[in-house]
Amino acid sequence: MITSLTPETLALLATVIPLVAAVLIPLFARHPNLRETVTLTSAGLLAWVVWSLLGPVLAGARPELIGVEIVPGIALAYRVEPLGLLYALVASTLWIVNSIYSIGYMRGNNEPRQTSFYVCFAVAIASAIAIAFSKNLVTMFLAYEALTLSTYPLVTHKATDDARKSGRTYLLLLIGTSMMLFLPAIILTSVLAGTSDFTSGGILDGRATPLVLGVLLALFVFGIGKAAVMPVHFWLPAAMVAPTPVSALLHAVAVVKAGVFSILKIVVYIFGIETLREAGTANWLVWLAGFTIIVASLIALRQNNLKKRLAYSTVSQLSYVVLGAAILTPISVVGAAVHIAGHACAKITLFFAAGAIYTAAHKTEISELDGIGHKMPWTMTAFTIGALAMIGLPPTAGFLGKWFMLSGAFETSQWLPVAIIVASTILNALYFLPIVHRAFFRSPDHVPLDPDEMPLGAASVGAAAVRPHAHDGGRKDVDGDGDGDTHDHDHGEAPFPIVLALSITAAMTLALFFYPEVPLSLANAMIGR
Repeated sequence: MITSLTPETLALLATVIPLVAAVLIPLFARHPNLRETVTLTSAGLLAWVVWSLLGPVLAGARPELIGVEIVPGIALAYRVEPLGLLYALVASTLWIVNSIYSIGYMRGNNEPRQTSFYVCFAVAIASAIAIAFSKNLVTMFLAYEALTLSTYPLVTHKATDDARKSGRTYLLLLIGTSMMLFLPAIILTSVLAGTSDFTSGGILDGRATPLVLGVLLALFVFGIGKAAVMPVHFWLPAAMVAPTPVSALLHAVAVVKAGVFSILKIVVYIFGIETLREAGTANWLVWLAGFTIIVASLIALRQNNLKKRLAYSTVSQLSYVVLGAAILTPISVVGAAVHIAGHACAKITLFFAAGAIYTAAHKTEISELDGIGHKMPWTMTAFTIGALAMIGLPPTAGFLGKWFMLSGAFETSQWLPVAIIVASTILNALYFLPIVHRAFFRSPDHVPLDPDEMPLGAASVGAAAVRPHAHDGGRKDVDGDGDGDTHDHDHGEAPFPIVLALSITAAMTLALFFYPEVPLSLANAMIGR
């Protein structure tokens, strides 16, 4: 039935389905099985609808939907183009896996307010699809704000003081940057170009001086706070107080991907690669992206908390997409688009693994993970695959984006991006491989007496963080809140839905290396190749 629908109808359904799910989920609040059936069914339908658009878009179709006219000449509108479809495929496909994972995690940890969690998650997915399919900057902006507002309750889900504080940082930083920088950039663009529509080749050629183009680009880059370019990145580590499925949403499925996707779409369809290259006003963006990549990696090296290390890794990895856009060659832009998909699969795998470790072993610190690979082999094998992808090694999806970006930099003799990518690859290895080594090549009873044996920065945690394994059979106050909660350190894998989900995303991370045709075809179509 779905395949017989017009592409325009499919584009509309892609937003309607998760919104309908958000309405239906509360009706089954007292029936968790039915509630989660609605979530899984909606996620499956959405993925089916979005994947059904792949054939028409690759064949040249650009389905459009024109909605309410806000002001003369500017309407809420959809236009499905290749880059937007790539992002929508990532968000809709990973919603299925994240929903499977959420069932195991939310139940396994007896999380409160599970119904509101699934409702907000569905609204966030609808917002992400609207961003992906936006025909103009105004539609993108409104959907961008809706995504911020719908994810705020997820960040503050635990309702603790820390969660509320992190939620305030999240909301104020993202709303503040978008209202003070992103919105003025949209208005100025519309005045200069007479339109805000995304158009192949851009809309600003010959309509602004190089200085004005540079200022506009800065307003967009810093105004789109979800891209987490330094110094507009503080919200992301702060949001790690949220449950792991929310962290996965923030880092892989919707939020940060909405940020870097928006920047890439604006560079390609608002400025135009040729226009920016001829103006010569985007060179600073290479330096900014490189600074974010390197500094965030150095901060990640100092983190002993696993989720915080992953958070700073995300800050670093996101700027690869910005760097690929800033190199301003067709092949580097293709690499940036491909990296969106590859990073999504790998990073969601890493967060899934972190949540599995917390659920099964109640461990949150890297210094506690000695030998855990022998107790949780599925989880840590998946983690290893995700880590290799973050480093950018074959045969993982993380290799492809970096390779195309390096190709673009070599093609135009831009040696700074080359140096950034090489240096960051080394740093990625330095903060991921020790975790893998701990998991598989250390005894669970190993007690690092020498601070040099601990992760960088872990010495401040103190030997007490790791000694309990040797002295009390692995029983300790794992929450660190002094309430005496203890868990036996003899544990196995996390609940089946969690292990199933992280196994699927790890397999996807490998599959994208061997079968990259879909993201590559869409990325090439984006630049008219």
